[in-house]
Amino acid sequence: MSARRSIADLSVDLADRAESFCRQYFPEGRKQGNYWQVGDTSGTKGQSLAIRLHAQGGRNAGSWQDFATGQYGDLIDLLHERLGSVTLKETLREARSFLGESPCPAVPHAARNAERPDAASSKRIARARKLFAAGKPVLGTLAATYLQGRGITRLGPALCYHPQVFLWQGEDVSDPPQRVPALLAKITDNRGQITGCARVFLAPSTGGLAAIESPKRILGQLHGYAIRFWSGTSRTDLIIGEGLENTLSVGTALPEFDLASCLTATHLGLFIPPSGIKRIWIARDNDDAGRNASMRLRNQLESLGIACDDLVPQLGDFNDDLRTFGKDMLRRSLLEAMKAQSLETGDG
Repeated sequence: MSARRSIADLSVDLADRAESFCRQYFPEGRKQGNYWQVGDTSGTKGQSLAIRLHAQGGRNAGSWQDFATGQYGDLIDLLHERLGSVTLKETLREARSFLGESPCPAVPHAARNAERPDAASSKRIARARKLFAAGKPVLGTLAATYLQGRGITRLGPALCYHPQVFLWQGEDVSDPPQRVPALLAKITDNRGQITGCARVFLAPSTGGLAAIESPKRILGQLHGYAIRFWSGTSRTDLIIGEGLENTLSVGTALPEFDLASCLTATHLGLFIPPSGIKRIWIARDNDDAGRNASMRLRNQLESLGIACDDLVPQLGDFNDDLRTFGKDMLRRSLLEAMKAQSLETGDG
């Protein structure tokens, strides 16, 4: 391989072998016509992420879009996300290995191209920050109607409302977007820096979820981060959950606890805890995805010396429990479960 081989060249060669690439790195996906469909960039089962296998209609093979998060790019971008690589160099080394090429030393030409995926990521983060900054307080808006309809009263500065958020539907991003009201939630790292913005698109007439495919989407970076809700007291305990509504349902019943919502089961298992935390309560969904994500996170937390226990709803998720049994009963159930698990570990 030429020492001056560019990232663009590698991207083209990966695209030429798009189906083989998908079968190796996304084995849980499946082929649907000219696309490989999978759940997300981590490779879980599902259909929200579509990877084009062959060039068609002026669009390149290897191009992809995650309709749940709004992310898109080429196969270098996707491989970077799949590996969770710290540096682009690691991603390029893996790409060359997949193509059967020997690793080569970094050269100035490659270095000049190295900023491309990072620049794309930075652009998405900047857009997320700009969008959230344009929002207004939730109270008295359609977003408040949506949350109240789910029995949720725990709010906070991590939430805001925007009456006209751009929404692209379908795979053709050249189609003009709609403007749709949305509940916005800021995703932050452990320093409090905004890395992304979750968008919950709402129906203007009812205040429920918008009647579209994937009404909940993410802009920016979520890997390891979360939407955070602080109780205003200094604590060493933290409750983390999957979906925004499910986490806020637990927070509605337990307003004295700090919360972190990871939005999906996949990202629950990738959560990076802040310093100073001694115990984490994992408020997972009552399904296999939640159970597997919790096991993955528990392994990570225990290696860091952080105690952790599961909180499991009686129904499918904690918002189901809140709406079915009410806030007071949910509170009693959660506190009893926390007390029992603390006694089992000798912390009670």
